[in-house]
Amino acid sequence: MTQRITNIGNRGNEAFAHHRKLATLLASGAMLGMALTGPAAFAQAADNGGPTPSAPLACDDGLKTALSGSADTTVLLVKAFKQGEPLLLEGAANGAASSSTVEGAAGAPPPTVGTDMCLVKLLVGPGNPGPAEARSTSAGIGIEVLLPSHDGWNGRIRAYGNSGWSGTPQASETQIASDDLHSAAAAKGFVVATSDNGHMGSPIDPSFAMNPDGSVNTVGWKDFSERSLHEVAEKTKALTKLYYGRPHEFAYWDGFSTGGRQGLKIAQAFPGDFDGILVGAPAINWSRYHTAGLYAQVAMKQDLGRLVAPEKLATVTKAAIAACGGAELGFLIDPLSCRYDPTQDAAALCKEPSGQAGSGAAGDPQACLTKEEATVVNKIWYGQTVDGSAPAPQSDNGSANVLSDQTRLWFGWTRGTDLKATPAGGAPGIFLAADQAALEMQDPTLGSQFFVNATGKGANRWLETLDYAGLAAAQARGVELQPQFSAINTDDPDLSALDAAGGKVVMYQGLADEYIPAQGSIGYYESVLSRMGGAEAVQGFFRSYLIPGFTHSGRSEGLPNVPVPQPVSGRDEMFTALQDWVENGKAPGTIKVTSSDGSVSLPLCVYPMKTTYKGAGSVKSATSYACEL
Repeated sequence: MTQRITNIGNRGNEAFAHHRKLATLLASGAMLGMALTGPAAFAQAADNGGPTPSAPLACDDGLKTALSGSADTTVLLVKAFKQGEPLLLEGAANGAASSSTVEGAAGAPPPTVGTDMCLVKLLVGPGNPGPAEARSTSAGIGIEVLLPSHDGWNGRIRAYGNSGWSGTPQASETQIASDDLHSAAAAKGFVVATSDNGHMGSPIDPSFAMNPDGSVNTVGWKDFSERSLHEVAEKTKALTKLYYGRPHEFAYWDGFSTGGRQGLKIAQAFPGDFDGILVGAPAINWSRYHTAGLYAQVAMKQDLGRLVAPEKLATVTKAAIAACGGAELGFLIDPLSCRYDPTQDAAALCKEPSGQAGSGAAGDPQACLTKEEATVVNKIWYGQTVDGSAPAPQSDNGSANVLSDQTRLWFGWTRGTDLKATPAGGAPGIFLAADQAALEMQDPTLGSQFFVNATGKGANRWLETLDYAGLAAAQARGVELQPQFSAINTDDPDLSALDAAGGKVVMYQGLADEYIPAQGSIGYYESVLSRMGGAEAVQGFFRSYLIPGFTHSGRSEGLPNVPVPQPVSGRDEMFTALQDWVENGKAPGTIKVTSSDGSVSLPLCVYPMKTTYKGAGSVKSATSYACEL
């Protein structure tokens, strides 16, 4: 973990310095590259009904010349790559910068180019002016586009979303932001577009969101939350039309985590930008769930005066999985129905002085729970409350996807989720949670060590400062600040404009997600059903899937024995289902997935149907399951 953070930090520092340089040059009118202030070819090309160039363009300075007509856009780089070359700029130490995300692997080697292609980097202003050293100062929105060879293009655009706070090096002239998944999509013939969402830094650096005086950077939030998404759509379509001499046939969004939230923002705010939107584990309800990520450790400090060891959290997770029928699989098919209570499990409890409690884990003080620790674990599974209260699991296990009263503020992780890998165990999600609280309270010292501002630096003071009521106040403040945060919660259930535009959405969410509790995604989809006329009406354009055992950090491969959908470098099941719906009118139904080791297969069901064991047959075979309500 330390090495991962170091790698991200080093790249962030290089990108940050370059971004300051871009901002200074933009302000002085001496921008590197070619300012797009000539004829209106670029602007016209963005309109599919406008003039079409007479012939495709080459990947050279002639493309720069053609990209004119938009005064706020600058071409930073145009570079051709041949199949088999590393996707790397000369002198760069590493590629695949955006693959080293909050949930990704650090230090990945640069991907190999799978087809001849053209890389184009754009900068879209105006950005946010300010001191060169301030991380809130921005030259604008960086966009990076991979254009397959003219004869290799499949006529489609596939724009990808981001992770964490984004901040990847699309606007860098020395680093390539596109990773192995983006390269794989280009090799399959897609025009691929990504963005830094208006700032440079890293996916775990929120510093851009606060001005040097400690006030909210509303420009930065706007670019991060929504404007960059629309700019990616418009600029990529325009560039595509100019380069190939013809417009695209279909445009898709493919996003996971922050990228999933971005997909829903597009559906809500820019319904005509994409024909199909793939939404994975969406980071919607941003201020609510991020702030609630601190609740587990706040509860530990308030009730115990210390943190529960991560090894104990891992052990109690395994106990819950075993107690609720997941011992053979190693994960739960339906964790939302699990009511396991460690306070009533003698095998999980440490032996008390009287000798009456604890029989199994009692012999291992590193694994057993005290009765008080077990009570806190139940609170973590139930979710954030204003006062730290939680009902007994047998009466309410926290699975309800609505917040039913003033007491319960947000959801807990399911009993099938590895608590050691959540913020409860100190995993990287704790950084994002702390920094969100710091932005809400406008106090950078509450944030993690990655938060830097002229008024102070992150010192993780949240753990010593926030009690139950204080955390509830921070979350409430985050909701109040939604106008300044550019509606980052992205929870508008009215998708009537998307439906009218003919757009399609496929959403999928893991039931063992260690970053984003599944109930938040379920609750949003239920709110759309309620607003838009029920399942029959909504499923004509928006379908959702819940995936047993699927974690957030395992989005590309998962554990070998857990069947998960693969990305573009693999079977690409979810995207293929979306594409078939958009292009052939075939609405997605049950999707079969198989684990990477081939040992387990499962059917994924269209919500509200759920994967249900039929009572006979191997629990590892899809034929033993049905989709039932």
